[in-house]
Amino acid sequence: MKHYIGPANPMHAQFDALAAYQARHFAYAFDGGVATLTLNRPERKNPLTFDSYAELRDLFRALNSATDVKAVVLTGAGGNFCSGGDVHEIIGPLTKMSMPELLEFTRMTGDLVKAMRLCPQPIVAAIDGICAGAGAMMALASDLRLGTAQARTAFLFTRVGLAGADMGACALLPRLIGQGRASELLFTGRAMTAQEGLQWGFFNALHEPDALPGAAHKLAHDLASGPTFAHAMTKTMLHQEWAMTLDQAIEAEAQAQAICMQTHDFTRAYEAFAAKQQPVFQGD
Repeated sequence: MKHYIGPANPMHAQFDALAAYQARHFAYAFDGGVATLTLNRPERKNPLTFDSYAELRDLFRALNSATDVKAVVLTGAGGNFCSGGDVHEIIGPLTKMSMPELLEFTRMTGDLVKAMRLCPQPIVAAIDGICAGAGAMMALASDLRLGTAQARTAFLFTRVGLAGADMGACALLPRLIGQGRASELLFTGRAMTAQEGLQWGFFNALHEPDALPGAAHKLAHDLASGPTFAHAMTKTMLHQEWAMTLDQAIEAEAQAQAICMQTHDFTRAYEAFAAKQQPVFQGD
C-alpha cells in the first residue's frame, strides 16, 4: 500500500508561486494572497482519502517556499467541515494492512499536521457542521478557528477502537483547551459543542453559517496584508517555544524581534506612524 505516500500532484522541490496550483483531491482557489482549500465531497461530509491526505501534506509542505501565498483558509463544502477518514476508502483497507504498512500510514497522517504547523502562513479554519477525527485534527493544527453554532467537533478515535493519541492530539489539544477537557474528549470521543469550543478557547469566534466564509476570508486577508515576515516569525516561535524554558524563550524572542527590526516593514510602520498614515506592509 505505497500509492498514498508519494505526491498526489506532481510538484518540484522548490516553489515561489502557488497561485495557479491545480488541486486534484479538493478545491483550491487563490485571491489577493489568500489560498482557500475546500474539502469537497459534501455527499459524504467531506471525508479524507489516502490521496487527499497525501496531497494536503504535499501542498502544506510546498507553502514553505511559496512567496505569493500569505495566508490560508481551510474549510469544507456543503455545511460540514470534514468527517475524518473515509470509512470505506481508508478504515476498511487499514484492517487488512500489515504493521509496517499501518505505521507508514499513521506517520503520513502525522506529517500532514507537522506540515501545517511548520508552514509560515497563518491558517484560518472555517468550521461548520461535522468536524470529526482527522478533520478535527486539521482544525486543531490550524492557527485560528472560526465556527458556527452548528459545529460539532469530535476526536472520535476511541469510537473505532483506537487511542485518542492520533496525529498529535495528546500534545496539541491539552495546550489549547486544558488537560482535563482534552482528556474527556479523547477518552470518550464525544462531540464538543460549538459553545463549549468557544468557552474553552478552541474557537476564536462563532458566526452564522452564511457569514462564516466571509468572516474567515476577511481575517485571512487582514493577515495577508499585514507584516507577513513577522507573522511567520510569530508562528515559528509559537511552535518552537513549547520545548523551551522561560529563559530560553525570552532569549529566542529577543533574537527573533531583532531580526524583525531589520525588515523594511518595521521601517514602513515607523514612517507611516510619523506621517499619521496607515502602514502598507509588503512582507519584507
